[in-house]
Amino acid sequence: MQIIKYKSVDSTNNVAIRRINKGQTKPTLIIAKNQKKGRGQYGRRWISYQGNIFITIYFSIKKNILLKSISKKIYTVLKKSLEKFVNEKISVKLPNDLLIKGSKICGVLQETLIYKKNKFFIVGIGINLNKSPKIAYKKTSYLQKFNNNKIKKSDVYKKIKINFEKFILTKLCI
Repeated sequence: MQIIKYKSVDSTNNVAIRRINKGQTKPTLIIAKNQKKGRGQYGRRWISYQGNIFITIYFSIKKNILLKSISKKIYTVLKKSLEKFVNEKISVKLPNDLLIKGSKICGVLQETLIYKKNKFFIVGIGINLNKSPKIAYKKTSYLQKFNNNKIKKSDVYKKIKINFEKFILTKLCI
């Protein structure tokens, strides 16, 4: 899986969509230091505080794979990846949240796209690493709060990339 880094983007998922539509279809991890118009589920805005993690992974999938089964695997991989950095249990709250002690630390936006008869799965991941947004009717927190040592973004990127390559791409890609 290749890694593409940006200083600032509108949305990492939007970057993935543009790349696929230009024929850049190799499995890719997109990393942005800053995200100006992050998107969440149901068209909601994702609050992108500087210092948090904004990534998107995209890859082609076999046509016969059920999207529900992909989603389940993605949450498992993310949960395993992030649990390496904290001493707390991480739980999944469908349709798109990862929680620690009932507080949202991560949001996921999954989309599909057809390009030249191939189906692509796009997974946008926003992780509250150092700061959590205030969201009405929702408790939020951040990963660093649950670790006494400084969590490096590069370590989180690396762990997610390795786990996606190992558990997702080898089983789901064309």
